[in-house]
Amino acid sequence: MNILFLGDIVGNSGCHAVKKFLPDIIKSKKINFVVVNGENAAKEGVGITENIVNELLSCGVDVITTGNHVWDQKETYEFIKNQKRLLRPLNLSGDVPGEGFGIYDSYGGYKVGVLNLMGNVFMKKSDDVFIKSKEFLNQNMLKKKYDFLIVDFHGEITSEKMAIGHVFDGNATFVVGTHTHVPTNDGRVLSKGTAYLTDAGMCGDYNSVIGMNAKNSIDRFYKRDSIKHFPAEGEASLCGAIIEANPKNGLASNISQFIFGGQLQKKF
Repeated sequence: MNILFLGDIVGNSGCHAVKKFLPDIIKSKKINFVVVNGENAAKEGVGITENIVNELLSCGVDVITTGNHVWDQKETYEFIKNQKRLLRPLNLSGDVPGEGFGIYDSYGGYKVGVLNLMGNVFMKKSDDVFIKSKEFLNQNMLKKKYDFLIVDFHGEITSEKMAIGHVFDGNATFVVGTHTHVPTNDGRVLSKGTAYLTDAGMCGDYNSVIGMNAKNSIDRFYKRDSIKHFPAEGEASLCGAIIEANPKNGLASNISQFIFGGQLQKKF
């Protein structure tokens, strides 16, 4: 089982690159299941629209995860109720629409669970992610309801992400961090068989400040004349990871970083 996870899609540049290259990536890498984080995919660089969701699903994406920007496009609050392939963080506080976990059919009759979590440190207020994770694991088990489990942990700090990786070790196929938009080079299979990566990076223009227009971002730091952040529009790099997983136990046998195009350049 080959699983591709792509980090936060940022703006028009990121969307264009995913739609253009993903079908060939799936074919050349023999990918069986694709998860992307889409919380920055709208043209403003925050949130996601129903039209973008449909476009991503039509080009080969199986599930779209999100994070702290999930509601920044107001329409999402409505259409997420009926779009089961778009997830919001499980531990969002209060009575909110949508789901934070889903089980999806894949090739060969396998079922893939996808869990969306959000960190607590330096993020919008949400329920305790460690308590929610424990509750989830008490109610769900690998190779029972699903054959594979992918966990997108949308968070700011490395220690929180690493800790969640160990919490799920042996009970998930892959735990991957999102949100910082910077790909880390620490992909590995943990001691009990769960693949782990601190941050997948982004699908966006790296000639930028984490996907946003560089000049405007610098002006904002200097408190000079500037406007609201907006995405850079140059050629995007696609960043993420490919996981090789064993259908017998649902655990990972290998993880390889995936980077293609734009300033980061690596070929697939």
